[in-house]
Amino acid sequence: MDQPRITQQTSTTLPLTGKLARDAPRPKSLLRGDLDGRLQWMLEGAGWSVLRPAVDFVLLCTAVIVVLGGVHATLHVSAIQAPLLVLPPLVMLLLYLRGLYRTRLRALVLDGVVPVVSGVSIAAMAVATIGLFANGQAPSQSDEVRSWLFALLGVGLGRVALSGAQRWARGRRLVGKPVLIVGAGLVGSQVARLLEKHPEYGLIPVGFVDDDPRSVTEVGGRDVPVLGTVEDVDEIVEESGVGKLIVAFSSAADARISRLIQRCQELGVDVSVVPRMFDTMNQRAWYDTVGGTPLLTFSTVDPRGWQFALKHAFDRVFALVLLVLLSPVILCAALAVRLSSPGPALFRQRRIGRDDRAFDLYKFRSMRLGPTQSTTLSDDDDTALDFLLGGDTAPGGVEGEDRRTLVGRFLRRTSIDELPQLMNVLRGEMSIIGPRPERPEFVELFEHDVARYGERHRVKSGITGWAQVHGLRGQTSLAERVEWDNYYIAHWSLGLDVKILVLTLVALVRSGE
Repeated sequence: MDQPRITQQTSTTLPLTGKLARDAPRPKSLLRGDLDGRLQWMLEGAGWSVLRPAVDFVLLCTAVIVVLGGVHATLHVSAIQAPLLVLPPLVMLLLYLRGLYRTRLRALVLDGVVPVVSGVSIAAMAVATIGLFANGQAPSQSDEVRSWLFALLGVGLGRVALSGAQRWARGRRLVGKPVLIVGAGLVGSQVARLLEKHPEYGLIPVGFVDDDPRSVTEVGGRDVPVLGTVEDVDEIVEESGVGKLIVAFSSAADARISRLIQRCQELGVDVSVVPRMFDTMNQRAWYDTVGGTPLLTFSTVDPRGWQFALKHAFDRVFALVLLVLLSPVILCAALAVRLSSPGPALFRQRRIGRDDRAFDLYKFRSMRLGPTQSTTLSDDDDTALDFLLGGDTAPGGVEGEDRRTLVGRFLRRTSIDELPQLMNVLRGEMSIIGPRPERPEFVELFEHDVARYGERHRVKSGITGWAQVHGLRGQTSLAERVEWDNYYIAHWSLGLDVKILVLTLVALVRSGE
């Protein structure tokens, strides 16, 4: 959970007297005159639900037409090739059943790879089966393979283009859905801060409703006002154009919140709820009932179980393979470091890993040695704790005097300086993927000051992780980093590890540009 960040703001509660639209400060991008209505409709509104299947259908039809040899050949298709014409609707049906036309807050392109590949593949097999039943033989093998490949490329490229366009528009606040948050406490304020910081979700908070909102100091700051109470929601929705309601923890009774949700659904407002005990939930929870009472059953992966034992075995094999494949890069980097400034090519630094065990983490040295450092000390000063930034900022990056060499700057920018940690993985001290390890002095401090910080030590530390691929490296939000790390542990799967590896490679390519 987000830690309070003390600010000098004062709490703002706007009484509702029928003039919310004039009194409440709203994001400039939400003002009707500043938005291109067509872009909003197409990339965020009702048009988005039409655009995605329409693009898929056009590209799938194009793939079939190309395979059949053009429009004229398609209009005069033979009986043997005719089953290929059902490929587009079959693919779209399978994608619909897999939930790929359902609106999501933020869906990575990688999330759709498996459903798209499986959907197109099953549809292609169904086409062959239809041909066997209808004509006694399937379409030619070359037509089958080409239709599968072209359909896969068409759907994949189309979805990448649409996702990129939506992300671009959201990132510039050209489109977005106004959001009202029920509950102006710690959780509600955290949700608002995250939505403001991450426009890629396409949600723009316009205010809170709460019968008894907590003070700004208690919640660590609020950049949007408290607009009224639960009873004022009808008027707020009408005058501010709210398209979504997020129910965080509120001081209002549950019965009133239930009526509020029903009322918002009647008004056509989407409703999302931050569940109680949200920090213990993962995607393995399943829904059940006892009579008419719903139950959520939680299932977790044991960090000491067989799944993680297989993960750690794979880590060592993968680390050994990478050390062999990247040995020329590693040797060149070591030579460049030795030639760039006096001192060793490697340095080691004490870090804390699984079960609070200390180990020496290895990196290529990227800085000139300081006056108080020997050849065996870390790349940072002994007094790194003195440089701890205030508030919610984690340590990392350049702390104090910038002593990076020209070679060191390149190694850090490309993350080549992290390659020696493959030796830590071989020794069983680290994993390829996991929370980044921290120095003992910081761990001791953060375990007292940051909620759930110690829980990240349930698993081995990693060279890369879920927080890092979301931009939380160096001097970034410590609370967010902890949140992402604990999310990774709770939701761990082989698929998530593969996704992190792919995102890491993408980040490395971008950093080298």
